[in-house]
Amino acid sequence: MLRRNFLKAAGAAAAPALAKGDRRPNILFIMADDHAAHAISAYGSTINETPNIDRIGRDGVRLDNCFCTNSICTPSRAVILTGQYSHVNGVKTLNDPLDPARPNVAKLLQAGGYATAMIGKWHLHNDPSGFDYWNILPGQGSYYNPEFIEMGQRRKHTGYCTDLITDFSLDWLKRRPKEKPFFLMCHHKAPHRPWQPAPKYSYQFATSTIEEPFTLYDHYENRSEAARRATMRVGENMTKTDVKADAPANLKGDELRKWGYQRYIKDYLRCIQSVDDGVGRLFGQISREDLEDNTVVIYTSDQGFFLGDHGWFDKRFMYEESLRMPCLIRYPKEIQHSINHDLILNLDFAETFLDFAGIPAPPDMQGRSFRQNLRGKTPKDWRQSMYYRYWMHLADHNVAAHYGVRTERYKLIYYYGKALGTAGSIDKDTPPEWELFDLLKDPRELNNVYADPAYQKTLIELKAMLDRLQKEYGDQPCPA
Repeated sequence: MLRRNFLKAAGAAAAPALAKGDRRPNILFIMADDHAAHAISAYGSTINETPNIDRIGRDGVRLDNCFCTNSICTPSRAVILTGQYSHVNGVKTLNDPLDPARPNVAKLLQAGGYATAMIGKWHLHNDPSGFDYWNILPGQGSYYNPEFIEMGQRRKHTGYCTDLITDFSLDWLKRRPKEKPFFLMCHHKAPHRPWQPAPKYSYQFATSTIEEPFTLYDHYENRSEAARRATMRVGENMTKTDVKADAPANLKGDELRKWGYQRYIKDYLRCIQSVDDGVGRLFGQISREDLEDNTVVIYTSDQGFFLGDHGWFDKRFMYEESLRMPCLIRYPKEIQHSINHDLILNLDFAETFLDFAGIPAPPDMQGRSFRQNLRGKTPKDWRQSMYYRYWMHLADHNVAAHYGVRTERYKLIYYYGKALGTAGSIDKDTPPEWELFDLLKDPRELNNVYADPAYQKTLIELKAMLDRLQKEYGDQPCPA
């Protein structure tokens, strides 16, 4: 964003903070890492229970079509902060740093009179900017006895990472400047790989068999080579660190997948239990301070995750389980319990925070506030399609770079087969491919109908839509 635009927006933001007794809402943004919506009981999970997270949805809105624009940790976090697509904010891959000089939502809220804090997983390489206080994990961080970097000072702590992030968040809430509304980003490492649970949950599910997903034994018939080529198959592509044991030598194929799934999913769910505990503790503090009615509480994840779906772990693909983010929002002053089906993007988060704070979003932000959607008043011109792009061609898990468009019913994906400057994979080109899914008839995305004559009119419309979205957001298509 041009400096003059940011200064203009920041100046406009400062005005509300001058009012005596600032009663603008606090914003508590809790984000996990790789927490799939279908591992939250508010979203109908049949494999675990998350009562504290559920409370946000029970008292507020559950967004059923909230999607990320680039399903990988670092880029998604940059999108949330800047309200800009990866190709605009410069963070396309895990290796790209977020420029500290770049405007972000925390800077705007800070200039507008909010007390701001960032605690937990940052993963944007450079130190946070726009926060009065920050205490972050270096890189991915560790689950046990982790180091944190507090305002530039590195220190090792004794304890479990999820509990410590909650402790530090509670401590900041208690000592923050009480005359200001607050914006707190509480970012958990969990349940990111290598799925190491707190000792108190180490034996949870020990005597249980976790229900298998419908597509656990998917072998990618009638799908792209990109799906068949990906190396993130449960069991087969997992390490001893993932499953905490050597795989039995006699297990192959589907039997190995069955064995690996149980070992993987139990530790993944155990990690989530500590996150849910932390949400409950934060609610307790807000309640003790009588802030429940005037605090916007958001629970989300930086992207979705494959929980054995299509036989996979990890994310990256534009398939539903990876694309969909959980998003639950509670604000009793103006939000009633409901389920929303509008197409919402992580691109919209910054603009929505600013809307709640009464601060205008800069024109360089590419998303849109969904505050009215939360109230059941969806604008008539709300988006009917979304644009997605994953850049890291074959860099991790052998997932091909791709972009695509999703509407309420259809999804078109183009695996363009080139690295386009991704570090470490310049020479890895693959044949381009297309996938088209009819999500109404095929919600599990098992049948690529790209070559089906019955869908040719739809295909033409979707390709035109994809071209329009790329032009609208200023992205460049990859030449065939």
